[in-house]
Amino acid sequence: MAPNNQRQIDLDLMQRIAADEESAVGELYDRFGSLVYRMAFQSMPSRAEAEDAVQEVFVRLWKTADRYNPERAALVTWVLLITRRHLVDRLRRAQARVKLTGMSEEVTPPAIRPEISAGMESSEQYQALMKRVNQLPELQKTVIVRAYLGGQTLRQIADELETPIGTIKSALSRALVRLRERSGVEEAV
Repeated sequence: MAPNNQRQIDLDLMQRIAADEESAVGELYDRFGSLVYRMAFQSMPSRAEAEDAVQEVFVRLWKTADRYNPERAALVTWVLLITRRHLVDRLRRAQARVKLTGMSEEVTPPAIRPEISAGMESSEQYQALMKRVNQLPELQKTVIVRAYLGGQTLRQIADELETPIGTIKSALSRALVRLRERSGVEEAV
Protein backbone atom coordinates (compact mmCIF):
# COMPACT_ATOMS: atom_id res chain seq x y z
CA MET A 1 0.00 0.00 0.00
CA ALA A 2 1.35 3.41 -0.94
CA PRO A 3 2.27 5.69 1.98
CA ASN A 4 -0.14 8.42 0.84
CA ASN A 5 -2.95 5.90 0.55
CA GLN A 6 -2.26 4.65 4.10
CA ARG A 7 -2.21 8.23 5.38
CA GLN A 8 -5.65 8.81 3.88
CA ILE A 9 -6.98 5.57 5.37
CA ASP A 10 -5.59 6.56 8.79
CA LEU A 11 -7.05 10.06 8.51
CA ASP A 12 -10.45 8.67 7.49
CA LEU A 13 -10.39 6.29 10.46
CA MET A 14 -9.57 9.06 12.94
CA GLN A 15 -12.24 11.32 11.42
CA ARG A 16 -14.80 8.54 11.85
CA ILE A 17 -13.70 8.14 15.48
CA ALA A 18 -14.01 11.91 16.01
CA ALA A 19 -17.56 11.62 14.62
CA ASP A 20 -18.29 9.01 17.35
CA GLU A 21 -18.60 6.10 14.94
CA GLU A 22 -18.43 3.07 17.25
CA SER A 23 -17.15 0.64 14.62
CA ALA A 24 -14.20 2.97 13.93
CA VAL A 25 -13.08 2.76 17.57
CA GLY A 26 -13.24 -1.04 17.20
CA GLU A 27 -11.04 -0.85 14.10
CA LEU A 28 -8.51 1.30 15.93
CA TYR A 29 -8.48 -1.17 18.82
CA ASP A 30 -8.08 -4.12 16.45
CA ARG A 31 -5.07 -2.44 14.84
CA PHE A 32 -3.30 -1.17 17.94
CA GLY A 33 -4.80 -2.87 21.00
CA SER A 34 -2.10 -5.51 21.37
CA LEU A 35 0.69 -2.97 20.85
CA VAL A 36 -0.74 -0.61 23.47
CA TYR A 37 -1.28 -3.52 25.86
CA ARG A 38 2.33 -4.71 25.48
CA MET A 39 3.60 -1.23 26.32
CA ALA A 40 1.26 -0.97 29.31
CA PHE A 41 2.10 -4.46 30.56
CA GLN A 42 5.83 -3.65 30.46
CA SER A 43 5.33 -0.40 32.39
CA MET A 44 2.59 -1.07 34.91
CA PRO A 45 3.15 -3.00 38.14
CA SER A 46 0.21 -5.37 37.57
CA ARG A 47 -1.88 -6.86 34.79
CA ALA A 48 -5.00 -5.12 36.11
CA GLU A 49 -3.29 -1.73 36.01
CA ALA A 50 -2.04 -2.45 32.49
CA GLU A 51 -5.58 -3.28 31.37
CA ASP A 52 -6.92 -0.11 32.99
CA ALA A 53 -4.20 1.91 31.26
CA VAL A 54 -5.14 0.42 27.87
CA GLN A 55 -8.75 1.48 28.35
CA GLU A 56 -7.67 4.96 29.38
CA VAL A 57 -5.35 5.24 26.35
CA PHE A 58 -8.16 4.35 23.95
CA VAL A 59 -10.49 6.84 25.64
CA ARG A 60 -7.77 9.46 25.20
CA LEU A 61 -7.32 8.46 21.54
CA TRP A 62 -11.08 8.76 21.02
CA LYS A 63 -11.22 12.19 22.70
CA THR A 64 -8.28 13.53 20.70
CA ALA A 65 -9.10 11.89 17.36
CA ASP A 66 -9.96 15.24 15.79
CA ARG A 67 -6.38 16.44 16.46
CA TYR A 68 -4.70 13.67 14.46
CA ASN A 69 -2.71 15.07 11.53
CA PRO A 70 -1.23 12.50 9.11
CA GLU A 71 1.23 15.12 7.84
CA ARG A 72 2.91 15.31 11.25
CA ALA A 73 3.08 11.60 12.09
CA ALA A 74 1.94 8.17 10.99
CA LEU A 75 -1.02 6.87 12.98
CA VAL A 76 1.07 4.19 14.68
CA THR A 77 3.54 6.86 15.82
CA TRP A 78 0.74 9.03 17.13
CA VAL A 79 -0.84 6.10 19.01
CA LEU A 80 2.52 5.17 20.54
CA LEU A 81 3.21 8.76 21.56
CA ILE A 82 -0.15 9.11 23.29
CA THR A 83 0.32 5.72 24.94
CA ARG A 84 3.77 6.60 26.22
CA ARG A 85 2.62 9.98 27.54
CA HIS A 86 -0.33 8.38 29.30
CA LEU A 87 1.79 5.65 30.90
CA VAL A 88 4.41 8.14 32.07
CA ASP A 89 1.68 10.41 33.49
CA ARG A 90 0.08 7.48 35.26
CA LEU A 91 3.37 6.34 36.79
CA ARG A 92 4.22 9.88 37.87
CA ARG A 93 0.85 10.37 39.52
CA ALA A 94 1.27 7.09 41.37
CA GLN A 95 4.69 8.17 42.61
CA ALA A 96 3.97 11.84 43.30
CA ARG A 97 4.10 11.19 47.02
CA VAL A 98 7.47 9.48 46.90
CA LYS A 99 10.15 11.66 48.41
CA LEU A 100 13.83 10.93 48.37
CA THR A 101 15.69 10.17 51.54
CA GLY A 102 17.61 12.78 53.51
CA MET A 103 21.26 13.65 53.03
CA SER A 104 22.53 11.23 55.67
CA GLU A 105 20.77 8.21 54.24
CA GLU A 106 21.67 6.19 51.19
CA VAL A 107 19.29 6.12 48.28
CA THR A 108 17.61 2.77 47.96
CA PRO A 109 16.49 1.80 44.50
CA PRO A 110 12.83 2.82 44.27
CA ALA A 111 10.35 0.50 42.62
CA ILE A 112 9.17 3.28 40.36
CA ARG A 113 9.76 1.90 36.92
CA PRO A 114 9.02 -1.82 36.85
CA GLU A 115 10.67 -2.28 33.46
CA ILE A 116 13.97 -1.22 35.05
CA SER A 117 13.70 -3.03 38.34
CA ALA A 118 12.24 -6.31 37.12
CA GLY A 119 15.04 -8.80 37.52
CA MET A 120 17.67 -6.13 37.63
CA GLU A 121 17.81 -5.18 41.31
CA SER A 122 19.57 -8.41 42.14
CA SER A 123 22.14 -8.11 39.36
CA GLU A 124 25.68 -7.22 40.34
CA GLN A 125 25.81 -4.43 37.76
CA TYR A 126 22.71 -2.79 39.21
CA GLN A 127 24.02 -3.03 42.76
CA ALA A 128 27.39 -1.58 41.68
CA LEU A 129 25.64 1.27 39.89
CA MET A 130 23.49 2.10 42.93
CA LYS A 131 26.62 2.08 45.09
CA ARG A 132 28.23 4.63 42.75
CA VAL A 133 25.03 6.72 42.68
CA ASN A 134 24.96 6.80 46.50
CA GLN A 135 28.50 8.25 46.49
CA LEU A 136 27.45 11.28 44.44
CA PRO A 137 26.80 14.68 46.02
CA GLU A 138 23.19 15.01 47.21
CA LEU A 139 21.80 17.11 44.34
CA GLN A 140 23.46 14.94 41.68
CA LYS A 141 22.19 11.79 43.37
CA THR A 142 18.67 13.20 43.58
CA VAL A 143 18.61 14.23 39.91
CA ILE A 144 19.94 10.85 38.70
CA VAL A 145 17.45 8.86 40.77
CA ARG A 146 14.45 11.02 39.87
CA ALA A 147 15.32 11.25 36.16
CA TYR A 148 16.43 7.69 35.47
CA LEU A 149 14.63 5.61 38.06
CA GLY A 150 11.67 7.89 38.66
CA GLY A 151 11.04 8.82 35.04
CA GLN A 152 10.72 12.52 35.81
CA THR A 153 11.64 15.26 33.39
CA LEU A 154 14.31 17.77 34.34
CA ARG A 155 11.61 20.46 34.43
CA GLN A 156 9.59 18.45 36.97
CA ILE A 157 12.67 17.90 39.12
CA ALA A 158 13.49 21.61 38.99
CA ASP A 159 9.94 22.53 39.97
CA GLU A 160 9.76 20.04 42.84
CA LEU A 161 13.17 21.03 44.22
CA GLU A 162 12.49 24.72 43.56
CA THR A 163 15.84 24.90 41.78
CA PRO A 164 16.66 26.59 38.45
CA ILE A 165 16.50 24.21 35.48
CA GLY A 166 20.08 25.13 34.54
CA THR A 167 21.29 23.92 37.94
CA ILE A 168 19.42 20.63 37.47
CA LYS A 169 20.92 20.17 33.99
CA SER A 170 24.41 20.88 35.33
CA ALA A 171 23.91 18.45 38.21
CA LEU A 172 22.80 15.74 35.80
CA SER A 173 25.74 16.36 33.50
CA ARG A 174 28.25 16.30 36.36
CA ALA A 175 26.68 13.18 37.82
CA LEU A 176 26.90 11.32 34.53
CA VAL A 177 30.55 12.35 34.13
CA ARG A 178 31.33 11.13 37.66
CA LEU A 179 29.53 7.85 37.11
CA ARG A 180 31.44 7.27 33.87
CA GLU A 181 34.74 8.13 35.54
CA ARG A 182 34.09 5.82 38.50
CA SER A 183 32.98 3.08 36.15
CA GLY A 184 36.26 3.41 34.23
CA VAL A 185 38.30 3.28 37.47
CA GLU A 186 36.52 0.11 38.62
CA GLU A 187 37.04 -1.59 35.25
CA ALA A 188 40.75 -0.74 35.36
CA VAL A 189 41.19 -2.26 38.85
